[in-house]
Order: sequence, then C-alpha cells, then structure tokens
Amino acid sequence: MFLSAFLAVSYVGYRYFTYVKESNTQAVNGDFTYIYIGTDADFEAVLEELRQKEVLIHEESFQWVAEQKEYPDFIKPGKYKIESGLSNNDLVNKLKGGNQEPVQVTLDHVKTLPELAAKAGAQIEADSARLIAYMTRPEVIAHFGFAPETFVSMFIPDTYEMYWTITEEEFVKRMAREFKVFWTADRKAKAANLGLSQSEVAALASIVQEETRQPDEMPKVARLYLNRLKRGMKLQADPTVKFAVGDPGLRRIYFKHLKKESPYNTYLYKGLPPGPIGLAEKRALEAVLNAPAHDYVFMCAKPDYSGYHNFSKSLAQHNRYRRQYINFLRKEGVR
Repeated sequence: MFLSAFLAVSYVGYRYFTYVKESNTQAVNGDFTYIYIGTDADFEAVLEELRQKEVLIHEESFQWVAEQKEYPDFIKPGKYKIESGLSNNDLVNKLKGGNQEPVQVTLDHVKTLPELAAKAGAQIEADSARLIAYMTRPEVIAHFGFAPETFVSMFIPDTYEMYWTITEEEFVKRMAREFKVFWTADRKAKAANLGLSQSEVAALASIVQEETRQPDEMPKVARLYLNRLKRGMKLQADPTVKFAVGDPGLRRIYFKHLKKESPYNTYLYKGLPPGPIGLAEKRALEAVLNAPAHDYVFMCAKPDYSGYHNFSKSLAQHNRYRRQYINFLRKEGVR
C-alpha cells in the first residue's frame, strides 16, 4: 500500500513537472512565431490561434496549466512573440500578463485618408473601415482643430511603434501627438517667416513631393512655388490638376484638364489649394521650410526619364524647355 501511494505521488509529481516545466512551444519557421489574440477572443479562440500557428507541441498539457492558472478568465488581446522552448508555465504567464510585442506601423506611399486607413488597418487590429469612419467624423476633425480639407495635414507618414491592439481613437490621438512632436518651435517660426500656417506648409509640401520624385530637388521646387506665391502668380502646379480631375496617374495634361472647375486647380485659382492634395512626408515639409533662395518661377520636366526638371526665370526660356519636352513625349508615343 505504501508503494502504491509512493508511485501515485511520484506520478503526480512527474505529471506536474512535464505539464508545467518542460518545453512545449515550437516555431515552425525559425526561432519564434507571432500569434494574434483579438480584443473579443475567448479561450477557444486562443487555442485556435495556437493551433493555426502550430505553436504547441502538446495542447492538452497547455490547457491543463492554463486552467490551473485561471488564464481563461484573464485573456488579454495583443500580438505575442512566442519563442521555441517555452514551458507551459512561461507561455501562460506571458499571455495572462499581457506581455505583447509592439509593432512597427509604416505609413508611407499614401495620398489620401482612405489609403492611410487601409495601410494602417493592415498592420493593427482596428481595420480600415473602423479607422476611416472615425477619421471622417466632423466632431473628431473639429476636436483636433482642423477643417475637413486640412485634417489630412495632421497625419505625417513615417514608421511608428505602437501596439497591435491600438484602437481607431487611440491611433488618431497618436498621430496628433506625432504632429505636435514634428512641429517644434523652430519649425513653427520658419513657417511664420514664410507667411504660412502649418496646414499651408503641408499643402505646399504635398504639391512639391508630387511634382518631383527626386528628394534633392524638392527644396528647389519648393522655393519656386514660394516665389510664385510671393509675386502673386498662380502656382499652375500639374499635381493639383490631377487631384482636381481625380486621376493621380494622369501621364499628360491637356487644355481640357486645365479648365477643370475645382478650388484645387491652381491653373484657375491663385494661392494654395484649400488643403493638401496628399499626405506630406517629412522630407517634403522640410523642403518647404528650408527652401534655398533663387529666382526661378518656371519649371519643366527634363526630356528624359531622370525625374529632374529644367528651371527658368523667364517665360521665353520655359517655353523652349517645354517644346523640348513635348517633342520627347511624342517620340515616346505619349499622346
């Protein structure tokens, strides 16, 4: 009888050790894998995610430890990094403690708030529909001190570290904080010296980054438009016409496009458009704020595929460059 009791205790001890302390996680493709636990997930949803990612070696032992530690009652959402070799005890402690991994949310190559919502929604739990619905609410826009036309200027493309579980409201608040971080006292002073508000700097920067794909040319282009503004000339920026027409991929602009009625069409109206025509990147904003002095007021794409421009101080010189470029397009079959 003593031997039977001893064996029973030994079995319980062995089971405790194997269930609690022995390694029970694996990463199929590498040293670790990520699992995602949604905000409304229950224990079965957690188990299904672990099954889908093939994390557990023995599911039964994990369930036993999880129940002993009351994890099903304390599920915390998030993105979790699961290394190979974790014991069930370590795994449950990580999940129950909510020790999730931050995500690097990259917001680049976006021109509109819907595009921003789609890009962000693919990287965090809040999907694009929830994000754009929140970002377009009039009371939200007003709360942050913007008009519907200028609200886009609050969102500055970059890579930001945040948690996967960030809500749409928290996401917008985070972007507002990053906007304030960017707009230091020095940058505000530079904008004031140019006679521009922060949103106006963003509007001009959005034009500049669409006008040239060469970062080293951006400051020169920015100063050209600042010169035109100072002289009371129309900006006559082709990207604003594309925006007004609703075709950002338009390869060639014709006279009919220049007549498109829109407050964003800078061929028709003097000054800056009502708001940015896209999300202005930091390098474009800096190009406007730090534009070097020159006297150019005309620019025309070079007759090649370099992405650079020829700059002119006179209309006569500009027309010569323009003819060269038109002849180039014809030879290339662009009609």
